[in-house]
Amino acid sequence: MKKALAVTLGILTAIGGFVDIGDLVANAESGARFGMRQGWIVVIGVIGICVFAEMSGRVAAVSQRPVFDLVRERLGPRVAMANLVGSYLVTLLTLAAEIGGVALTIQLASGLPHLLWVPLTAFAVWVVLWRLKFELMEQIFGVLGLALVVFVVALIALDPPWGTFAQQLIHISPPSGENWGTWGYVAVSLFASALTPYEVFFFSSGGVEEKWTTKDLATERSNTLVGFPLGGVLGLAIMGCAAAVYEPAGVQVSQLSQTALPVALSLGKIGLVVVLIGFFAATFGAALETGLSTGYSVAQYFGWQWGKRVRPREAARFHTVILISVLLGTAALLTTVDPVQITELSLLFSAVVLPLTYLPILVVANDRDYLGDHANGRIQNALGVVFLIVILVAAVAAIPLMIITGMGQS
Repeated sequence: MKKALAVTLGILTAIGGFVDIGDLVANAESGARFGMRQGWIVVIGVIGICVFAEMSGRVAAVSQRPVFDLVRERLGPRVAMANLVGSYLVTLLTLAAEIGGVALTIQLASGLPHLLWVPLTAFAVWVVLWRLKFELMEQIFGVLGLALVVFVVALIALDPPWGTFAQQLIHISPPSGENWGTWGYVAVSLFASALTPYEVFFFSSGGVEEKWTTKDLATERSNTLVGFPLGGVLGLAIMGCAAAVYEPAGVQVSQLSQTALPVALSLGKIGLVVVLIGFFAATFGAALETGLSTGYSVAQYFGWQWGKRVRPREAARFHTVILISVLLGTAALLTTVDPVQITELSLLFSAVVLPLTYLPILVVANDRDYLGDHANGRIQNALGVVFLIVILVAAVAAIPLMIITGMGQS
């Protein structure tokens, strides 16, 4: 039982990182516009995050120090500061989007405007981060997030044209009526949603919170190889449901309610209730991840006491950063900006700052002074370099594609 519960860190990281408000909308948008033609991007994203999360978790288990702490020591304060600023701003933007996602989910359940729920959601996120134990937090939201498996059930119930889906998966090109610019913009967003910077900060810091050592490398790998592929399967199921319902009708997806509709159509009210539970767990879990990640990154850079295992009074600056971040995210939402638009921006800028996060991980994972015999081998290095090149391409392409396509509208 303990081993099963140990995997909840990977499940929470995957649910919060792979299936948050960004993926709930981005995968559905891609499925509605392109069918399953971008499903291969989700698969590549799964492999990429597994490669880098495994590195960051191994670094944490062997050194018993989180990645950001080692980045500052290994690469120096200037490079680490550039990493900190870029990653913090993107994580803050993502935190705002996740709080907005929780509020949108409650709006779907209650019918009341989401702005009424934003302050209450932010307060609840802060209370959980302040008071709830780390293990209990990951277990509750990791397990509740499994409600999103309802998308797999719904996809089977919809009985889509499986042969057509299979053909679309092997044709890497936009359908007729769509241009390569929009295709590329959505592709970058999908890829970035799989490798957001906060995932590795949360995963490695969570390993330190759970006191991983070299004896826990099997647990670290099981977290990686169970949690993230599960997130990928759910992402593909969301894409498939949208492709089955919306693509034939030529309807585009831009709202969270549209993501839920295929489940309601195929499974009725019970399916809708389950999917709303999944939405809540995914977005609330992601809000917890991103909130903690803001505190982790800043506290680790400056060498402050940090972590949920430490009493709040002893890690006051860590908890202050989290509180300020939650307040800033809430303030952004109360300007009435659409949480989905914030999500799209966070995905775009995640792509831009990805190299600042993943290059240092690759460097540290190769350092035998820290890892000894547990440093990267040839295969791990080859995969790391290949994905770093892909990350660099996505980072360079993100802003031009946003400008050319008007954030995917053309």
